[in-house]
Amino acid sequence: MGTGVSINLTMQQVAALIGMEPPVCLSANDFRDEKLKVLRCIPPISVNETVLGQYENYCNEPGVTENSVTPTYAACKLCVQNKRWAGVPWILKCGKALNERKAEIRVQFLPSATFLFDNNALPNELVIRIQPNEAIYVKLMTKVPGIGGGLVQSELDLSYQTRFDQGIIPDAYEHLLRDVVRGDHSLFVRSDELQAAWKIFTPLLMTLEEKHIKPLEYQWGSRGPPEADKMASEAGFVYTSKDYTWPQAKTKKNPPPPPSPPPPHLFSS
Repeated sequence: MGTGVSINLTMQQVAALIGMEPPVCLSANDFRDEKLKVLRCIPPISVNETVLGQYENYCNEPGVTENSVTPTYAACKLCVQNKRWAGVPWILKCGKALNERKAEIRVQFLPSATFLFDNNALPNELVIRIQPNEAIYVKLMTKVPGIGGGLVQSELDLSYQTRFDQGIIPDAYEHLLRDVVRGDHSLFVRSDELQAAWKIFTPLLMTLEEKHIKPLEYQWGSRGPPEADKMASEAGFVYTSKDYTWPQAKTKKNPPPPPSPPPPHLFSS
């Protein structure tokens, strides 16, 4: 996909980590065997399951040819054809010039068949934020305190920066360099993993190369092409962040200390 954007190997590895079964032990081979099983259960992705975008005026960027069809946004739907994940759609998205820079995993749970409260309640979500500001939180509906019975979307939050007071958290590449020194191959891609990953996307890449499919234009600073949200919606995903605002951390200020007692008076006789 040229200098634009691609559903890269890192995203495939993240998907494999989420979908894998627990390994027999934490050895590198057992760990990678389970990831490989997931990748082998994913059939090749077709153009009909993909949305490609290009932000406006991309062709005016230095070094970009006129009428370039290089995408700067890609979203695709895939499925993992095994017993655990059968029927569960997976959406992979990445892009440039979007409204925010982040990398996260979002697992949305199906609503209950019987619901005792408002039928318009949003589904619960487990969110694993990889960067920036690593965190794990669950978005859920909770009753507003008081006599009324209204519901509001809230969260159970584990933010690393506020929970763990250990200074700077090493980034991903620092962890990998440490694994190199220790000889730990768990997080490195094995050759058979790489082959399985390429089998998923090679048919799509060949089709794009042959047909020169023009990406959809989207505005700089937006969420990407609206067609991507439509594809996710048709797959059953409910966008829950429209009216949701991540609460700002409020630090309670300690009350001021009581005034010091006046010094004792000194009397001279």
